Amino acid sequence: MIKKCSYFIGIITLIVLVLSAFKKYETESISKFLTTAKENITYHVPTENEVSEKLLADNYKVIPITKSKSFIEFKEALAERESAGEYDIVNSYGYMGKYQFGKSALKTIGINDSQEFLDNPAMQEKAFVALLQINKWILRKEILKYQGKRVGGVLITESGILAAAHLGGAGSVQDFLRSNGTVSFSDGYGTNIKHYIKKFAGYDTSNITEDKQAMVM
Repeated sequence: MIKKCSYFIGIITLIVLVLSAFKKYETESISKFLTTAKENITYHVPTENEVSEKLLADNYKVIPITKSKSFIEFKEALAERESAGEYDIVNSYGYMGKYQFGKSALKTIGINDSQEFLDNPAMQEKAFVALLQINKWILRKEILKYQGKRVGGVLITESGILAAAHLGGAGSVQDFLRSNGTVSFSDGYGTNIKHYIKKFAGYDTSNITEDKQAMVM
């Protein structure tokens, strides 16, 4: 009987010791994560510069917004190609001014005095817009049908069509488009309308209104 009591007392004592050890360990573990009232807890919030530096360090790249090419850029680029931007120039074929107008084109928009045209930059600018308006009216169906497509290996845009019409006339542009690019008019210097369609693509010519009777007053 005494042996049994001693056995049970020993078991109970062992259990008490084990439980005491776990409790002590738990208390010590938790105490490591507790803070006292005297401790200062600080947080660091990154500044805007630090964020920017981090982004650059991680090789983040800023993608620039591509702006569409304006009408002013269109007409100046075309003028540079036609005459180097000179108002008083006349080429060997008799084409005149900054945008190289022939006499027949001038008559179409109501200009009969070639010398007055050469001497008047403001008139030349108005003449350029008026001819664009007429060509845009003539080619309105082609612009609607072909814009955004590829013909003869080149992307068709409204500005490219209008530039090509300025070079070779609206009819030449129609021939090029309807023949799927196999018919391409070239001027006296060997420049063809396919080249103009490609070179002057992607400009904003939306401000040009269709007007089959546009005149320079």
